[in-house]
Amino acid sequence: MTSTGLSGRGVVVTGAASGIGRAAALKFAAEGARVLVADLNREGAEDVVREIGKAGGTALAVAGDLSDQQVVDAVVERAVAAFGGLDVLVNNAGIMDRMSALGETDDAEWERVVRINLTAPFLLTRAVLPHMLDAGRGSIVFTASEAGLRGGAAGAAYTASKHGVIGLVKSLAVMYRKQGIRANAIAPGPTATNISVDAAPDAHGPALIGQLIGANIGRLGSAEEQADALVFLASDAAAFINGAVLPVDDGWSAV
Repeated sequence: MTSTGLSGRGVVVTGAASGIGRAAALKFAAEGARVLVADLNREGAEDVVREIGKAGGTALAVAGDLSDQQVVDAVVERAVAAFGGLDVLVNNAGIMDRMSALGETDDAEWERVVRINLTAPFLLTRAVLPHMLDAGRGSIVFTASEAGLRGGAAGAAYTASKHGVIGLVKSLAVMYRKQGIRANAIAPGPTATNISVDAAPDAHGPALIGQLIGANIGRLGSAEEQADALVFLASDAAAFINGAVLPVDDGWSAV
């Protein structure tokens, strides 16, 4: 069996105070990686660091809005200073929209969702690339979504943002494969996390999306199952996988 090769590696996981990000941070640490836990929720991020420390791992926390360039710079600087480099970036942080159809989506909803789901991973990836290029290697993994594969899994803003994430993955894979950089994504189906949907009950979008999802999804997945896929794609076990989008959805994408 191929080793994950993650022992001693420096890893940044965003949105790591809870849900899929938390599960991923714990799994990377269990593989021997040194983990920077990045999240807007300082208390939650520090809780994850303490949990990793109690298990004998190495971790540190940086709190802040990852769509802010200063926070992005702080995350990368802390990781490089603490770990001596940066081997893996997991762009996991994200928010849901209100399931709004395009005609129901106001500027605030659009800008907030795209800023967190697409602009933030762009900024962080751009910031880590020079360090990975200097090292001649690196693995960048994104949490996309079933909504990045189809039009009937979320509202207009979230769907557009996750399609954009998949575009970033494919562009990175093409542009940097000769420099030793790999970029991949998971596309989770419905998963038990604390991400919330503040849908307007009388809006057109939520009513239609609810019918489509209800007719096609399988069972509800766990954060740990999604984290397993993230860690695999980041690891040496996936060394020849680049530009892939892996559905982790109990077959929903096959329906």
